[in-house]
Amino acid sequence: MDDEHTAGFREPCAQCSAVDWGVSDEGRFYCRSCHNVIERTREVVETTFAPGSTRVSTIGRGSRNKRPEGGRQWMICEGFQFILRNQADALLRLGVAPHFKRGLDSDSDSMAESSVKSASETDGEANLSSTVGSNAASSSDWSQCSGSVDVVTYLSARLRRSRGLMSMKKTLALIHLGLVWSQEPLTLSDLLRLVNEGHVPYLNAYENLPDEMRLDGRDAVIFRVDSVPSHRAVHTEAQDLALYLQLPAFPPVSCQSLLHPALLSVRYLTDANLPDELHPWVCSLMERAGMADQTLHTFDSTTRPVLPRYDAQSAAIIIVTLKVIFGLDDHTEWDLSNEVGVQDNSEDVFNLRRWYRLMQAALIKAQSRRDHDIARKQWKAKKPLYLNRKMKTTVMKKKRTAEQVQICFEKLSSHLVGVQHCEPSSFRFCWGDEDGADGPSLHHKKLDKVVTLKRNVLTPSNSTYWHPALQACDPRKCRSHYSEVEATLPRSFVWTLQLFSFLLDVKPAYLYEEVLTVERRVFGGKTPLNGNMRRKGRTTRTETRTETRSGTRTETRSRSRSETRTPQR
Repeated sequence: MDDEHTAGFREPCAQCSAVDWGVSDEGRFYCRSCHNVIERTREVVETTFAPGSTRVSTIGRGSRNKRPEGGRQWMICEGFQFILRNQADALLRLGVAPHFKRGLDSDSDSMAESSVKSASETDGEANLSSTVGSNAASSSDWSQCSGSVDVVTYLSARLRRSRGLMSMKKTLALIHLGLVWSQEPLTLSDLLRLVNEGHVPYLNAYENLPDEMRLDGRDAVIFRVDSVPSHRAVHTEAQDLALYLQLPAFPPVSCQSLLHPALLSVRYLTDANLPDELHPWVCSLMERAGMADQTLHTFDSTTRPVLPRYDAQSAAIIIVTLKVIFGLDDHTEWDLSNEVGVQDNSEDVFNLRRWYRLMQAALIKAQSRRDHDIARKQWKAKKPLYLNRKMKTTVMKKKRTAEQVQICFEKLSSHLVGVQHCEPSSFRFCWGDEDGADGPSLHHKKLDKVVTLKRNVLTPSNSTYWHPALQACDPRKCRSHYSEVEATLPRSFVWTLQLFSFLLDVKPAYLYEEVLTVERRVFGGKTPLNGNMRRKGRTTRTETRTETRSGTRTETRSRSRSETRTPQR
């Protein structure tokens, strides 16, 4: 159909001298041989269902906003600073306090200086101007299609092996460090969820760079990303950055801070539709594990060079609390649920079987909705980047084909292809009686029967606690044994791991490691360790007694025996 629209235009292309014109979806003429776009346009009056069957009314010379031919010369670190600024502005629009951006600016400036210094040292030059000159001279061909003058040096083998270069993953790490420094109630899992939902620019963040900063060629290797990094990858990058930049000690995370597990656990208890009466037991376990101290949750490069995983740590404490009270061994929790069911006031008492059925239905629905949104998400950029000029022709052709197929699907399904963005929220589920809720709220339920009063002390009815062998492995040699022991773990415990993993959008193995860390702090010092984590089916059962008075006090009497579990599905 392009031949009909361009039949009256026989001028040769200024680039390749070919006479083979086509019309793009925007109505502009382009050379099919070299993809050179000229100013000649067509005006579209009506479009029909079938792609390409557009009716042309007139062909004329329309106005066109041309980008600068050469743009301006700019450094790679400048592009990352623009991206960091856009990410910070997006968080400010979502309600983050303004002082967060001031702390982020100092971190990004330090990282930019480090990147420029590394590039200068690699080039063998002492100052920035000589570095720019040498790079521009050695890569004149690339500077014609890209304004970045240090792309060749930035991609050198020696510099890429160093840790001083900025990257897209480091932008999220710096944002996370800024949020922790300002003690904003936004965890790393929240940040990654906002990125996945498109509220914080990341995947195609380069599209928002100024027009004079032209990206093409080898810039694609640096600024183009195809996926959002995992929780573990960003956390590791943030910790390495904090040590590399030699950041001073972070402000202390006290019990009043919303990042402290004492308050952060309230949010996860609410999202998981667990009763409010569980929170004192969570705090009691935290005291027992020695995890209420603020120094444990405050990063200091000299005294405590470990960046806490606040979200995973809080979820792990809740899971260990559920194991203490309900057992989660495929037997105890269902026996307690049967005892609650025969009570006269069973409607006011928390029943774990009813909670499981309610959460399982909501979880399946939420997972299906998430998978559906991922399938409908538009991953391709509106302004694609090309590694070389030969690839540009193929990429543009694929882009036009994809747009035409998208138009067909929209016509056939009567729905927009893209994901319908909703308002961001810190919660995965909504509990209550209003319309659109995922189910009735269980927050007001009581823990009768599972917690009894013995000698004026509240004590869990469950007197045993099981756990895998708590012997720590060398992190340099192995990372996780969850895949090996998953088949031998109780199904109720595995399901609980999967539930909180969905809330945090992490892998169950990642959360399982944090649960083991909490259990080592609670039981590791007093419970004999039998077996090895590599041996399947080895668990330890510990007899516990947890008491709560006006304050909280927890006692543990340990006796261990190794037993082989048969998973009950």
